[in-house]
Amino acid sequence: MPTLFDPFNLRGLTLKNRVAMAPLTRCRADAEGVPQPISQIYYAQRASASLIITEATNITSKSCSFERAPGIYSAAQVEGWKPIIEAVHKNGGSIFVQLWHCGRVGSDAILNGQAPLSPSGVNDDLDSLQVWGLMANGRYARIAATHSREMTKADIAEAIEDYGRAAANAMEAGADGVEIHAANGYLPHQFMTPTLNRRTDEYGGALANRLRFLGDVVESVCANVPASRVGVRISPYAAYNNTRDPDPDGTTAAVSGMLDKAGVAYLHLADTNAWAGKPDMPRFLAAVKPHFSGALIANGGIRPPAAQELVAGGSVDVIAFGRPFLANPDLPARIRGGGPFNEPRSIGWYGGSAEGYTDYPSLQSA
Repeated sequence: MPTLFDPFNLRGLTLKNRVAMAPLTRCRADAEGVPQPISQIYYAQRASASLIITEATNITSKSCSFERAPGIYSAAQVEGWKPIIEAVHKNGGSIFVQLWHCGRVGSDAILNGQAPLSPSGVNDDLDSLQVWGLMANGRYARIAATHSREMTKADIAEAIEDYGRAAANAMEAGADGVEIHAANGYLPHQFMTPTLNRRTDEYGGALANRLRFLGDVVESVCANVPASRVGVRISPYAAYNNTRDPDPDGTTAAVSGMLDKAGVAYLHLADTNAWAGKPDMPRFLAAVKPHFSGALIANGGIRPPAAQELVAGGSVDVIAFGRPFLANPDLPARIRGGGPFNEPRSIGWYGGSAEGYTDYPSLQSA
């Protein structure tokens, strides 16, 4: 039986263990979305992970739900990522850049006056959307989402091209691969659900049409990155950002089959409802496994003993830890030794300085 500390062959990329770092939005970029030198320290500290999946990284200036999140669409942003990725590699780690388009989850206050984009301009639930901004006093706070506008066919084509360009930029920056963020109520997820996607063209209506946007995004990305270096994060059951899918089991099965045919390296199963104590992982796995033959990464409130059971039983191949990695830069060593574990502090969760970001002690320093 495999353990969390056995290596794993991810389509030719050897992962040194089964403990991955989940994407963690930390918002330390500058006003232009350029990653800053302090992030070199942050990511290098966590390079003992089998795979680091970066914080969600905007693919266009038309995407922003967390102010000061990084981007990967400009030359300056690519240059900002290069030393971060190099630092991870120097510390023996592997790193995929997560590609992010927030879609309707946004505010014109942090989008330079632009309206957020969405499949159909559904705006009946703006108070349910998670949009965050940097206040003038330096504090980071949730702000009001503003009305989105329905994407034109030209907008859709542009977004698909943006994903491909961002993927190429990530590889230029030295990344080992990319992960498409199709979870948590962001743009690809918005297209999947008929509650938010009410289009009558080829991108709306039947489930196959609602999955077309993600399929086209995968094709665009794989034109620039080998499919063996592409992962996709999904969460059809998620309540986060209020997607309200009436048939998440059907969506999960269909998207898993589509991505299997595309040949992507892995699916990253984000059990987002587990954050609120309502895990869906057994149901999630039951819908995915008959339809997807690639690697599976599980994430969402999974503690080390449960993680070991999932890996040993063959349910998944790798576990991605989020908040535990935020507070424990050497998490694999702590899991192997049974602790002790640092607890995450509320200060520095989003935005700010080194406090709550790079100042968590390692076992060695403690």
